[in-house]
Amino acid sequence: MSSSDRQRIERVRGSRRAKLTPAPGTTAEPTPADEPVDAATAGGAASTGSAGPNDERMRRDVPPHY
Repeated sequence: MSSSDRQRIERVRGSRRAKLTPAPGTTAEPTPADEPVDAATAGGAASTGSAGPNDERMRRDVPPHY
């Protein structure tokens, strides 16, 4: 692979961050498989179709605030 086929790091003017150029052979447009159908299937375990015994409790629980 030559150096022209690889991603490059580009400086963003006026920012401390940098960005990468797109990888060869990729596009920025999402494919339909990348987009979740609805909120119920967007979660990791919810998309498998089987709910575990603690799923509802874990959704209701909130972390402590310090």
